[in-house]
Amino acid sequence: MAASWDALMKDFERGADFKYGLAKFISFQDPEACARVRAIPKSKITEHPNPDFKIEVIEEKHEFYLAFALDIVSRIKEARDEGRQFVGIFPVGPVPQFAMAAAMINQMRLSLDHCHFFAMDEYADKDGNTAPAAWPGSFQQAMARNFFLRVDPELRPPIEQVHFPTTDKLASYGKMIEDLGGADVVYGGIGWCGHIAFWESHLAEEFDGDLEVFKKQGPRFVELHPMTIMQNALHSFSGDWSWVPPYANTIGPAQIVNARYRSFWLDGECGPMSWQRFIARLAAHGPVTPYVPGSILQTLPGRYVILGSVADDMHIHMS
Repeated sequence: MAASWDALMKDFERGADFKYGLAKFISFQDPEACARVRAIPKSKITEHPNPDFKIEVIEEKHEFYLAFALDIVSRIKEARDEGRQFVGIFPVGPVPQFAMAAAMINQMRLSLDHCHFFAMDEYADKDGNTAPAAWPGSFQQAMARNFFLRVDPELRPPIEQVHFPTTDKLASYGKMIEDLGGADVVYGGIGWCGHIAFWESHLAEEFDGDLEVFKKQGPRFVELHPMTIMQNALHSFSGDWSWVPPYANTIGPAQIVNARYRSFWLDGECGPMSWQRFIARLAAHGPVTPYVPGSILQTLPGRYVILGSVADDMHIHMS
């Protein structure tokens, strides 16, 4: 401590560097890169050297989810107007845009019989058995309740055109998408560890972080990263990490790379703070590496939309 309160306050004003290593369970171990992206102000967050990687900030929540819903519905309608099928890969969350999209579909009387929906992932047990749709935490139930069952019955897609990477489908899941001509679009977000779908950061260790090998990886069974367990506990399981299954089936980077377009939406709030504020920057502005799987988006055409509070400047908040 300083010799007086006045001296202590002067120390606070001057600040100081404090050097320490990153936690061992964190896959990405580059503190300099972390410091660089942490310093990116909100006013600069949409700037990127790849003009096809379009970063946006939408300040207000309702407008954010409305834009997300419009993105979904406009692509579905465009395919119908052009007389072609629509193939999309979807996450389960965030949720509000699905109810908005269903309402638009009902109002427009837009049939979804030309649509093929592929979910990114589904929870599993340690033996790879995926959660049944009847389990309340399953992605199958969440998608049905939050989207498909909100669409008027006569407008819903045939149920055989709605797919999840369940145990029986996992081995052929990538081929199922390819056989339909590939995905028109893949929607998603960025996980706390940098994951896309449930393709976790620690999986890069299996192939020594080789980027080209990473981009070819397809659907598989995975063990979830500790940060993903905590993230999902926060936003879906009332903070109860014991309730979150530690395994899942997921699509791979290949399905994201091979889609004709990527539309990613980042709304990760937790009370007055955002758990996604840093990883949104690292994925969009840090090194392109399998240790931050979402960083691959920087190299591809796509839309990357950040809720205003998630894009806010970063600071230490101790009060």
